[in-house]
Amino acid sequence: MSADLAPPRSEFATTVQILPVVFFTFLCYLTIGLPLAVLPGYVHADLGYSAVLAGGAISVQYVATLLSRQFAGRSADTLGPKKTVSIGLIGCGVSGVFLFLTVLLGHWHALSLVLLVLSRLALGFGESLCGTGAILWGIGRIGTSHNARVISWNGIATYSALAIGAPLGVELSHFVGYWVLGIVVIALAALGYYLARPIAPVPVVHGERMSYGSVFTRVLPHGIGLALGSAGFGSIATFITLYYASRHWSNAALSLTLFGLMFIGARLVFSNTIKTYGGFRVAIASFSCECAGLVLLWLAPTPHLAMAGAALTGFGFALVFPALGVEAVGLVPPASRGAALSAYSVFLDLSLGVTGPLAGYIAGAFGYASVYFFAALAAAAAIGLSTLLYRRSQRVPQAPAA
Repeated sequence: MSADLAPPRSEFATTVQILPVVFFTFLCYLTIGLPLAVLPGYVHADLGYSAVLAGGAISVQYVATLLSRQFAGRSADTLGPKKTVSIGLIGCGVSGVFLFLTVLLGHWHALSLVLLVLSRLALGFGESLCGTGAILWGIGRIGTSHNARVISWNGIATYSALAIGAPLGVELSHFVGYWVLGIVVIALAALGYYLARPIAPVPVVHGERMSYGSVFTRVLPHGIGLALGSAGFGSIATFITLYYASRHWSNAALSLTLFGLMFIGARLVFSNTIKTYGGFRVAIASFSCECAGLVLLWLAPTPHLAMAGAALTGFGFALVFPALGVEAVGLVPPASRGAALSAYSVFLDLSLGVTGPLAGYIAGAFGYASVYFFAALAAAAAIGLSTLLYRRSQRVPQAPAA
């Protein structure tokens, strides 16, 4: 019996089915979070490159994720989610090898930067496959009626890993050295690959498969909203450490932790609102909250208010991906879910890939605080777009994004 036709489960039983597979997302994003707060400073201070190049070197990961999304979606639809996750974990392990070599050969600045870029590219590839595969694996285990719950738990795994990984990476690099981060990343990827082996795969869904171009076109408006809303997360993840340093504040990594904790809290408490009120209305409220947090971060006169702004941004950003994602995935046949999810996620990657160098340029021209002003403008634009999509869905309820 397929998961879609299985008898209804309790919320606890459903969660028990989801957690084992989103744990691999947790491990994947732990490998991302560990160096996240460390690498911008390493490129800027230790290697001596500009803030723009520091942002670009970190954001190249999202370019790799972007370019591998189509492969990840088709892999999940044809090879199955379990194999897709396993391949992604291998990519994360390879990134750890390059990260270790980056520090080992740090005396050669240009070579070290090249190795760092290779590490970020491998990590972006791994992120794409792990994230897409884990969501489809979870949906295959419990059925499509719980799409929002799977996506929400996958996001909880993502940002809890970032919340733990960022300060942990700072402490490890401070007390042991940058080199240990590569070793820990390799170990985490190997652990995930080993733990995935005994978990049963889910059947590959057969049936009509839309072309990737058709899927992409269908989810385009939702993806644009996601891209606009992701600028806030990208600007915090990439430049919060340099923003704090420019104002001689300490505990920048704590802002990332608060962002992650508020993100997790919002998903745990409010994930059912998507099913109750619909994705578009939840997205409008989420973008509004995110915009307010970014404005507070922009205007913050003290580190405590800056942390409050980061926390409020995380709270608002929490339901953006699942809210618009549920609406997007519902527009395609079951056999193309992986393609729809990967096409929709492309806009997250595109946003994060562009945010790094663009925010670096803005920081150089107007100061680091201005980065968050421009991110707030992007969130405000996302509010307007989501409102238009909601009104259109009310006029044509049978085709919300037609």
